[in-house]
Amino acid sequence: MENSEEKVVAVIMVGGPTKGTSFRPLSFRTPKPLIPLAGQPMVHHPIFACKRIPNLVQIFLIGFYDDREFALYVSAISSELNIPVRYLREDKPHGSAGALFNFRDVIMEECPSHIFLLNCDVCCSFPLQGMLEAHKRYGGMGTILVIKVSAESANLFGELVADPMTNELLHYTEKPETFVSDLINCGVYIFTPDILTAIHDVSTQRKDAANLRRPSGFEAFHSAAKTLPSDFVRLDQDILSPLAGKKQLYTYETLDFWEQIKTPGMSLKCCALYLAQFRFTSPHLLVNEDCTRNATTVGDVYVHPSAKVHPTAKIGPNVSISANARIGAGVRLISCIILDDVEIKENAFVMHSIVGWKSSIGKWSREAVIVEDEVMVRSCIVLPNKTLNVSVQEEIIL
Repeated sequence: MENSEEKVVAVIMVGGPTKGTSFRPLSFRTPKPLIPLAGQPMVHHPIFACKRIPNLVQIFLIGFYDDREFALYVSAISSELNIPVRYLREDKPHGSAGALFNFRDVIMEECPSHIFLLNCDVCCSFPLQGMLEAHKRYGGMGTILVIKVSAESANLFGELVADPMTNELLHYTEKPETFVSDLINCGVYIFTPDILTAIHDVSTQRKDAANLRRPSGFEAFHSAAKTLPSDFVRLDQDILSPLAGKKQLYTYETLDFWEQIKTPGMSLKCCALYLAQFRFTSPHLLVNEDCTRNATTVGDVYVHPSAKVHPTAKIGPNVSISANARIGAGVRLISCIILDDVEIKENAFVMHSIVGWKSSIGKWSREAVIVEDEVMVRSCIVLPNKTLNVSVQEEIIL
């Protein structure tokens, strides 16, 4: 019988429609976490990684989206993985740590000894089993997945300093103005349930401080915008920074790939990374390059079983083709994501592009909405329901 002390749950933060606006226009139609990436919804990749955690009993998705937007996916993925997946909707913003505390009763129903916390818009190999083993060796409250980046880009993330011998977190600062370290926070964590006590303590201290100060009506009006609610607790500034150097938090460095999926353009790079990972984790999802009955493929390519690809088309590298897409004769696709119900007509060429749902690209056109024959579109953002009959370059077409 499974030891209850070994139970693990995973929590994945998925945000909401008011977050991640930089992912528009794709997110106008579909919640960002459900937009396909390498043939699978974005949130599928961290969920699939969680499935491999020993003694995992439940996965929770926390966000602001309407419950109905996730109902079908949650039901399908629960059946596919044979692991309960639940969507928990926040009634108001609580912060990354506050959201965890807000749903503490539900998260702790199975009395887990460890809680994984992941951000949905992170693309990496998710070395969760290695993290769990290291976390148990460290014996602290939490372990943070970290990676080294260039000094020039480090200040875009949470920078940290760790003891090179023990891996203890010694210092943490979120997006500092001056360089601190080339070691950054990857947005993937594992905690013991003690994290909930730490969050409660921050909330209580903030509430007590507000009651002690008792500002006048005039002061309260002018400071309202700067004062955080007591139940709004940020993981980075309110938990990680104060606990650094107190033998509570440790780091686990990944030497594999890592990216943030903040824009549609970045999703192309992340799609390529996940397709490459499929060679080792899910080779059955990749098109067999030696298959002579289908189109010619180069490198890593995913094609949904319902898509129709003409045998004379040439696909790849780094191409993902979604359900019911129709790829015509002589079409050339390189480094792109083709979403559901797209039609790409004969001899069209598409490179470094995301072709949105139900789009049509005409014969001999050069990249992607409806693109008429022989039209070229380069480095553009085009909103839905548009028809392009002239070539455009580096424009935003509303």
